[in-house]
Amino acid sequence: MEISAAVVKQLREKTGVGMMECKSALLEAGGNLAEAEKILRKRGVAAADKKAGRATGEGAIASYIHTGGRSASSWR
Repeated sequence: MEISAAVVKQLREKTGVGMMECKSALLEAGGNLAEAEKILRKRGVAAADKKAGRATGEGAIASYIHTGGRSASSWR
C-alpha cells in the first residue's frame, strides 16, 4: 500500500511524532488516520514527544560579577 506524503503530514501535525514513525503506523493501519493514531499511542511515541519539552526541577545556575563590572562568569 502506498501512503501519500499529505496523509503522513496530517498525522504528524496532529500527533507531533516524527515522519518515519507516522508512516510506519499508517502502513500498519492500512492508511486509516484514527487507527494510526491509536497505534502511536500504544507505542508511547506521542506521550514521549509531549514529555520532551518539560523543564527539569534539578540543577542550579550561578553567576558572578566582579566589583566594578569589568569581568563576569557563569556556570551550571
